[in-house]
Amino acid sequence: MKWYEDDSLWSDFAPTMFSADRGEAVADLVASSPLLDFPPGSRVLDLCCGPGLFLVPLARRGYDVTGVDLSPAMLDRARTACARAGADARLVRADMASYVEPHTFDVVLNVYTSFGYFDEPDDNLQVLRNAYESLAPGGQLLVDVMGKEVLAGWIGRPQVVELPDGAYVVQRDTVLDGWRRLRTDWTLVRGSTARTASLTSFLYSGAELHDLFVAAGFTGVECFGGFDGAAYDQHSRRLIVRGTKK
Repeated sequence: MKWYEDDSLWSDFAPTMFSADRGEAVADLVASSPLLDFPPGSRVLDLCCGPGLFLVPLARRGYDVTGVDLSPAMLDRARTACARAGADARLVRADMASYVEPHTFDVVLNVYTSFGYFDEPDDNLQVLRNAYESLAPGGQLLVDVMGKEVLAGWIGRPQVVELPDGAYVVQRDTVLDGWRRLRTDWTLVRGSTARTASLTSFLYSGAELHDLFVAAGFTGVECFGGFDGAAYDQHSRRLIVRGTKK
């Protein structure tokens, strides 16, 4: 079983990855970001939607929203979040390695470093090709990751994240294979018990991810340093790449 197929991982570490504070930040982001400002009624796919942090604010903006995820636990959380908010979203359980709905969407989003999960480089490229096939002509793909240049600026000592219930998570990042991959080791300590997990993914520079988009067929490919549309440079905290289907 691959690490991302372990549903208990997503359930156990959800409070760390998808905190209430992060949910509020996402809502503000969707309301203000020029990169997320689409025509009313746009058909938006959130690929690897997790517990639906983006789904609710996207639906509130009037977009026709679909969320896709492999994890049943995350889809259950997304379904609950949408129901509580009265947000209408279609939810689909599928693997991004093979999920395609030809010419169905105007926008495909892949956020929170949910790209680069697969061991073979061609499998990660196939995800972009699937997104291209799923887009209508003129549609756009946005991928949000932790770029190599960003990671190099702060990687170092382990980080500790405290949770509201008194538990805490220790996170340690390790660069592998000459800056080709990243392994993130998490230890969740709750009372007298500890739960560990390791996540591995490919690392991309701005130039590398740009070229992958081009290889998948996208045109007008641009790199940004945040959802505010700022340039990708030494001050950036994220790498966001956007491309358009011909």
